[in-house]
Amino acid sequence: MNRTIIDASQLELTEKVVAIKRVTKVVKGGRNFRFTALVVVGDKNGHIGAGLGKATEIPEAIRKGKEDAAKKLITVALDDNKSIPHDAAGKHTGASVLLKKAPKGTGIIAGGPARAVSELAGIENIRIKSLGSNNKQNVVLATLAALESLKTPEEVARLRGKTVEEILG
Repeated sequence: MNRTIIDASQLELTEKVVAIKRVTKVVKGGRNFRFTALVVVGDKNGHIGAGLGKATEIPEAIRKGKEDAAKKLITVALDDNKSIPHDAAGKHTGASVLLKKAPKGTGIIAGGPARAVSELAGIENIRIKSLGSNNKQNVVLATLAALESLKTPEEVARLRGKTVEEILG
């Protein structure tokens, strides 16, 4: 995967907390509680990122997750009706997701973690099916992998040395 570095300071990012987990470490003196926050950030215009923050307090974990997500922004190829240019599949460990292009007016048909990613990426019409593991972190990362693999017709035409009309038929 080749990630292009995007300057997050120039984008107006919206954040969404997908999951907060309480992690317990048993030590000699008792239990230590820490929190892990999975945060997705996006500008609703084709830029999306996900990050993980860990801290002893929930707000601090969310802040760290947001910073981590802003460092890992990717650009998503969108078509004219705010959908994806073609169907795609993504996989991360045990989670697989299937992204299907949808016509205008369909809306976002997806489960929780995948829905958060597509909403913040600015996608308005899409169908997403989550397969395999339903671990929220892995579903989010699988969805990001699928979105990152998308190519516009212009990119495909350039790679093949053809015109866009020849690609689209």
